[in-house]
Amino acid sequence: MRAKITYLVTAAVLVFYFVLVGSRGVMLIQAGSLITVTFGVAVLILPVIGLWFLWKNTEFVRKANQLAAELEAEGGLPLDELKRLPSGRIDRDSADEVFARRRAETEASPGDWRCWFRLAVAYHDARDTPRARKAMQRAIALHDGKPVRA
Repeated sequence: MRAKITYLVTAAVLVFYFVLVGSRGVMLIQAGSLITVTFGVAVLILPVIGLWFLWKNTEFVRKANQLAAELEAEGGLPLDELKRLPSGRIDRDSADEVFARRRAETEASPGDWRCWFRLAVAYHDARDTPRARKAMQRAIALHDGKPVRA
């Protein structure tokens, strides 16, 4: 719940920032000179890119949460079988061991979104966020019946 509140607060602050920047872009365009209009258009592009990025990330999180809920209803969520250090951090060897099992499971059944979801969790536990995100994107695409690239 804390993560959701943090995400919502961050998103609200970003939207406020985008509105503020967008209003400055409009003011520059209204000034009317060639330079201010050029800068105004450039400034307006930034909030558009930011809103697109925020939307894509929000959709990703929403879909990943839907998959987690569906997998939980099926009883297929991966168990937390990781060893932890006294500090609470995940033991690297333990994460590597679980990752190897998840990777083998996914290689045996590459068309199953559930395997890709569990692999994404294993990547995340191994602190490989870019690969975790790609594995989750593949899980979402497979779940939605969309074509996936090799």
